[in-house]
Parts: sequence; structure tokens; C-alpha cells
Amino acid sequence: MNPDTPLQLLGGLTAREFLRDYWQQKPLLIRQAIPGFESPISPDELAGLSLEEEVESRVVLEHGERPWEMRRGPFAEDTYQNLPERDWTLLVQAVDQFVPEVAELLEHFRFLPSWRIDDVMISYAAPGGGVGPHFDNYDVFLLQGHGHRRWKIGQMCDAESALLPHADLRILADFQQTDEWVLEPGDMLYLPPRLAHFGIAEDDCMTYSVGFRAPSAAEVLTHFTDFLAQFLPDEERYSDAGTAPASDPHEIQRDALDRLKVLLKEHMSDERLLLTWFGQFMTEPRYPELIAGTDVEEEDFLGAIEDGAVLIRNPSARLAWSEVDIGLVLFASGQSRLLPSSLRDLLKLICAAEALHFDNLGQWLGDEDGRKLLLELIKQGSLEFADE
Repeated sequence: MNPDTPLQLLGGLTAREFLRDYWQQKPLLIRQAIPGFESPISPDELAGLSLEEEVESRVVLEHGERPWEMRRGPFAEDTYQNLPERDWTLLVQAVDQFVPEVAELLEHFRFLPSWRIDDVMISYAAPGGGVGPHFDNYDVFLLQGHGHRRWKIGQMCDAESALLPHADLRILADFQQTDEWVLEPGDMLYLPPRLAHFGIAEDDCMTYSVGFRAPSAAEVLTHFTDFLAQFLPDEERYSDAGTAPASDPHEIQRDALDRLKVLLKEHMSDERLLLTWFGQFMTEPRYPELIAGTDVEEEDFLGAIEDGAVLIRNPSARLAWSEVDIGLVLFASGQSRLLPSSLRDLLKLICAAEALHFDNLGQWLGDEDGRKLLLELIKQGSLEFADE
């Protein structure tokens, strides 16, 4: 994608302009980002998903048994018959993993790294429905899919922003409105992290929320150091060989901290290990239990492809790749594998293609490393045969 091509999705801005002037800085309202948009899923179908065990769903009632009552799915079939006529919202996470037509919407956002995209959450709200004024710690695009929603925009927030006492929802105690817009199908609102917002349904409406993965500093430090510790032998410890005699045996002197910083820097600055951890962390599936591999022999795999079988990415899988000094690394659903540079075009194909088949795999079926990689991804579960 040319970063200097004006995009309808961004209201005529180029990707370069949007990233420079808006991304993680300020909101952007785009009228008819997707002109004439029609939701590929109906409210009834969304409610049907919320009955499924493997689907993550919630219902928020502004006036329930307590203010802003939240109920977690999966729900029973009669749940929606017993809800009031207004002031409630159904939220269903990761609909893109269960409805291919919803996953196709993500093609509009390829001006951003695919490994940054988390999921597409869809909310249905009865008139007056919402989840209260709140803020998120990640970027989000809010695409109106059905009906009309009024969005109120407020102040920038942080960890010190006062919240109402609530076990499940982070509702702001003080919402300072600055702007307000009503969105109709096809309209989209981009919000940067930490910007307070409050969506209220004008009528029966559905909103698509495209959210992004943004690990916190605490997550990075905790998870990376845990990952790093796997590669460090127990005998590698703090050392003060050659230290001068202590003037006060109870004092921790500055030179002790200097030695400690050297020990940390030596390992924390290992770029290859940092990349390996980061790629695995950012491709970790939201629902690992949905990544189930198939044990197949190479001969059977080749025969199936030659007979017209098609491989697709498991809807719950996440793929990315990177280059290192000794080759390439493929990250697949929380795992990584070092590969020769000769497989660059195959990695690009695996990550980007909607389907893999005899015609586009071509030469790779005759490449030993290529065949081995495809088999590993099938056995791991990131790739699967389309008829499964």
C-alpha cells in the first residue's frame, strides 16, 4: 500500500498524514469512511454468537440490579426476551475470528501493522444503551454498522483519573465533554489512547470497534524478563570480584549498583532475544484453545494440495515475520522459528494470502525448507485445510 495515496477510510488523508497528525494524538471523525456500509452480521446473529461457549460476551444494563450492571456470557436463549426495551448493550469480542465477512473489514486497515490489530468487537445497543463514560489505553476505530450512535468526547485521562466504584467497568467519575457527533452506518471515529468517550445509542444500533494491542510497560518488563530467565544459567550471578574494602559494611555503595546495571544491560540489550519475545507475545492468540493442529504426513499433504486442497489461516491464528542477521524469523500464534532467507517470499505469502493452494505455492512445494514449514504450521494449527 502506497503511504501517500489518499484513503477513503481516512476521509481523504494519506496513511502518512494520518499517522503524522492523528495517530495516538487526537481524534478524527470520518463521514462515510466506508460508503453505504451494510453490516455483514445482524443483531440477531450477534446475539446468537453470545450463546456460544467459546465466544466472549457481556451485557451491560445501565439500570439493572445495580447501576451499570454487567453480566457475562455465554447467555441462555431467553436472555434477550427478559431485557428492558432500552438502556442496555451487548458486547461480543473477536467477532472477526468467528465471522469471515467481519474479518474482511480488517483489509481496510492494512496501512497499520497487522500484528498491532487485536480484534473486532461488535456492540449492539438498545435505544439509550452504552457502557458509560470511560477511556481505553489503546487506539480504537469505531465504525458505525447499523442505526445511529451519539459519541461524546471528553478529556485525556490517566491512572489518576477518578473512577466510579465498580467491580467490572472503568466508568469515569468526572467526564468533561468537549465534542459530540452522531454517527450513521459507514461513519467512523478514530480515538487515540486515554481519550475519554461516551457512546449512547440513538436507536437500535451496532458499532464495530477495531482495537489494537499495546502492551503496558509493566507487561513488557514482566513477560520479557520471565522469557529471558529461561536462557540464563543459575551460576550466572551478581559478582563483585576486585571490589575495594568497604568503609562501612552496612552501606550499599554506588559501585554495587554499577555492577548490577552492567549485569542487566548485558542481557536486556540482546536484540535477538527481545525480538523473539516481542514477536511471540504480539502473535499470542486471544483464544489459544482454538488453535488445534492436524497431524499429517508430507506425502498426504502434497497429494492433497495437488488434488486441489486449499490451506487457510486459522481464524484465531496470528502471523508476523522479521529479519535477523542470520536469516528470517516467522512468528505464528505465540511461537517462533528461525528460517533461511531464501523463504522470504513464502513467509510474505503465508502471512498475506487469503488462501494457499497449488497455483500460488508453486515452487515452494519443491523446496524442502518450504514444505517443512508448511507442514509445521499445519501441525501447529496456524494453517488448516479449508474444508475443516
